[in-house]
Amino acid sequence: MIIKIDGKECTAQKGEYLLNVARRNGIEIPTLCHSDALPGIGSCRICIVEVVEKGRSRIVTSCIFPVMGEIEVLTNSKKIRDMRKTLLMLYLARVPENETIKKLAKEYGAKVPQRFSVDKSEDCILCGLCVKACESLGSSAISTVNRGVTKKVSTPYDEPSKECIGCGSCAFVCPTNAIRIEEKNGIRTIWNKDFELVRCKKCGEYFATKEQIEYINKKKDFNLEDEMLCDKCKKKKAGERLKDVFEDYKE
Repeated sequence: MIIKIDGKECTAQKGEYLLNVARRNGIEIPTLCHSDALPGIGSCRICIVEVVEKGRSRIVTSCIFPVMGEIEVLTNSKKIRDMRKTLLMLYLARVPENETIKKLAKEYGAKVPQRFSVDKSEDCILCGLCVKACESLGSSAISTVNRGVTKKVSTPYDEPSKECIGCGSCAFVCPTNAIRIEEKNGIRTIWNKDFELVRCKKCGEYFATKEQIEYINKKKDFNLEDEMLCDKCKKKKAGERLKDVFEDYKE
């Protein structure tokens, strides 16, 4: 089907999320909690857009809005910009010094509300992407705890979790770099727990934790010890294999 986004005709599949249609057609919609690998959260609301259908207008969250019919979409109308500005003021009230939020706030003219007391060391916007990443891996070492102004993401009782394998997926997906991960002398520290890092057998670079390797071996029912390579060396090896296949084909 054909839908219009900011006046541009775009092809969409029935049920396809609006954000994906827009991006495929080169139309940028800002997001915070969206990840292509972990879609469907829709908690930050920064990707809101205005949808006009049969003469009626409504505001939807584009990352979780499935296109089911012909619609017209406005991604940057005054109404949408004003709503994003309000959202960003609230985010600034929580994470006033976070560079990602400050950059977006500047774009929309949002300023730190004076009536709120703020914690300048806070970086987490509670979008939940880290928790979903951990759940998706089957570890579930972290979750949102407490309520109201004390709500936060943490391990149970803020103690080192026996479920955490130190893979760092939570930190890698975090849109505001709120999760601290440190690596020093072959030790990765995250969520108040130290993990021994394992070296790539080919290049010698650290690439995973010992617990991560053991978890993958157990989960996938194969022995990763036989091929302890970092992503870079895996790609290089795959390229060499592909080259060998082409060489054999030429012969």
